[in-house]
Amino acid sequence: MNHLDQFLHWIGDLPEGMIYALLGFCAFLENLFPPIPGDTITAFGAFLVGSGKLGFAGVYAVTTIGSLAGFLALFQAGSYFGRHFFIERDFWFLKACDIIRAEIWFHRYGYGLILMNRFFPGIRSAIALFGGFSRLRLPVVALLSMVSAAVWNLIWISMGYALGSNWDHVRESIDRILYRYNVGLVILFALACGFLLVVRYRRRRRP
Repeated sequence: MNHLDQFLHWIGDLPEGMIYALLGFCAFLENLFPPIPGDTITAFGAFLVGSGKLGFAGVYAVTTIGSLAGFLALFQAGSYFGRHFFIERDFWFLKACDIIRAEIWFHRYGYGLILMNRFFPGIRSAIALFGGFSRLRLPVVALLSMVSAAVWNLIWISMGYALGSNWDHVRESIDRILYRYNVGLVILFALACGFLLVVRYRRRRRP
């Protein structure tokens, strides 16, 4: 049993109120520290719903509120410190050149990226920061990120609930689905980049 499974089984033995609080807190932390496997923890909450320990509405509410709060915390950090703070320091996890490239996307698709942020597991945190850099309007960002978290969490909680009452089976299925989903995203992103490069090349070749 790995450390994550030990942690999840420890959560499962806690009183109901503490489990809700920890699920929401983990959903919040996942935005600040992306290595935390928030989707797996959310699915574990759904497993507890299926086993009768927790209620569907409660798990859905705390994980969605936690996800929203974590996203907005990073958004506010990006807005407060600003792009120059990160560009001047050129952090290894957020290079200045990457910030400049990403800004082009945000000028074109800023609110669309906010709406879809939960569906990009590897870059949710970066989207929140870049949204703050770009000075997007907070009320609109809050609404769109809430919709994104609500839809994503509903999918995962419903899936975890439907997969059955055996956590090992649920965990294995969730890991497999996430892997395929991420591979599909990488392939789509690579195809989109290739298409844009071809379009740009053809435009430059025109007299």
